[in-house]
Amino acid sequence: MFQVERDINRSNGDCKKQPENQRAAPIARRPLAVIFQSAVLDAVRAKRGIFCAGPAQRQAVSPESETDVFTTAKLRLPDKLKELCRPKAEVGTFMDGRLKYEAKTKNDYTLAPLSKTYRLRCIECLLKTWPGVDRLKVGSIEEADCQQWAARYAAHYSPTVFNNTVNTLRRILALAGLGHDANPAMKLERLGMRHKEFELPTSDEFERLLVLIETSGAAQARDCADLVRFLAFTGCRVSEAKQATWTDVSWELNELTIRCAKRRLTSSAALTRILPLIPALKQLLERLRSERKPQPGDHICAVFEAQGSLTRACRLVGCQRLTHHSLRHLFTPRCVEAGIDFATVGRWLGHADGRMLISRTYGHLRREHSQAQAAKVTFGTMQSPANELPLPVGTVQNG
Repeated sequence: MFQVERDINRSNGDCKKQPENQRAAPIARRPLAVIFQSAVLDAVRAKRGIFCAGPAQRQAVSPESETDVFTTAKLRLPDKLKELCRPKAEVGTFMDGRLKYEAKTKNDYTLAPLSKTYRLRCIECLLKTWPGVDRLKVGSIEEADCQQWAARYAAHYSPTVFNNTVNTLRRILALAGLGHDANPAMKLERLGMRHKEFELPTSDEFERLLVLIETSGAAQARDCADLVRFLAFTGCRVSEAKQATWTDVSWELNELTIRCAKRRLTSSAALTRILPLIPALKQLLERLRSERKPQPGDHICAVFEAQGSLTRACRLVGCQRLTHHSLRHLFTPRCVEAGIDFATVGRWLGHADGRMLISRTYGHLRREHSQAQAAKVTFGTMQSPANELPLPVGTVQNG
């Protein structure tokens, strides 16, 4: 702290040597937060010989860094000091930053293969919707250019893809040599994320779906129906169902071990999770074992894709189209409706944050269950149920 004060004093002494018309504004007229931040920045700049506290130079370096909030100024100081002490990077073209970002993504050993593919796909969408951006110098890209691209992009892509592509744009511009304050993509606002509302099939509709898949006449129609059952009865992702073998089934403990497919390489979470054999799942596994006589290392599911059969069945039943992942959403409300707490269901699904994601994402209930629960709500003014008989007159005696 004393070193900073000495630097400030030295900076102020240097400024006194400047002509009267180049000196900074009187300190008494400026907010305390601006005085604190500008004094330390001026000391660092003067020490490095960048400039000496002139108002024109101050505005040219970091007009966004000044604030009237003292605590905000203190929080911004470390990052600004690092930026000033860092050698100024050469500003290149957008292609320079893009190639660096692509190489960094491909060489990142902590990313899963699907995550790498997704990030590279965001780059492809960015180039497709912003023609000629590769040839631009990143210093010539202004905030208005980014806003025009964002308007076009948001009209054709979901909020999730939009937000991820904005993050990609920010990183590419940064790798091309733009600092945080000079990066126009930092001014883009992220879109709000709305949770999807699922129209899940009723119990009768789900049974009709299975019958239609089994009787479709396809060569592996029954195997497709069994895959749909397995996904719905376990809540597995289809990538996890591909890894499930008969060695993962413990008949003695009445459990199924599932290898988690969605785990960061840097995460310390378990690579497997335990799912109790619910009655419907146990019945399915016992039937498959008796019919196939499998070896311990054989896969439980004979096929790993049934989207065509599932889409056709949904169309014939008249319900909303389901995907493989929709069956995971079907599993969760059934468990919640059965009275199982969110924390337990979260462990069965392999959620790292337990009940939080369950309550936020899977809080929806099927309409039939919602109506059944709503019938239990009374305010004392409703008529008595048909199975409730009134007490005969005179049976209550006063004490």
